[in-house]
Amino acid sequence: MNDNPKIVSFDTTLSSFGKNTGIKIPDEIIEKLNAGKRPSLAVKVNGYEYQCTPGVMNGKTLLSFSSEHRKNSGLQGGDKIQVELQVATAPRKVEMSVEFHNALKESKTEEFFNILPNSLQRYHCDSINSSKTDDTRLRRIQKTVNLFKQGKKR
Repeated sequence: MNDNPKIVSFDTTLSSFGKNTGIKIPDEIIEKLNAGKRPSLAVKVNGYEYQCTPGVMNGKTLLSFSSEHRKNSGLQGGDKIQVELQVATAPRKVEMSVEFHNALKESKTEEFFNILPNSLQRYHCDSINSSKTDDTRLRRIQKTVNLFKQGKKR
C-alpha cells in the first residue's frame, strides 16, 4: 500500500456477482483517503483509468466496473488487479453530442445546463447518447430543451 495520503493502492481480484462486476475496497483504504464514506474517486485498475463513486452493499464498499470498463480494459471478473485510488477533484467528464450542444445554444438554454450538477448533466447526456436511432435522439434532445425552457432540471 502507498503511504501517500493522496493516492492509495492495493492488490485484489475483480469481483463478479451475477451480471455485476466490481472492486471491493477495504475499510482501511477508505479511511486512509480521509474523504468520507463515498468520495468521488479517480480509479486506476491495471493502468485503465475511470472515475466513480463507491457504493455500499451488504456492508462492503464497492466500486462498479461496468461492461464498458471491462471491454475497454480487457479485464473480467476473477482477474487479479492492482488498484490505485485518489480523491477526484475534477468533475466527471460529460460527453455531449454535437446536436445536443447546438440545440442548447439555439434555444438559449446552455447556461441553464451548465449550472446543473454534474450528475444531472450526465443523466441528460447519457439519455441522449444511448439513443439507438436518430429520431429517438432528436426527440430526447427536444424534450430536454423544452424542460430547460420551463426551468425544470429533470
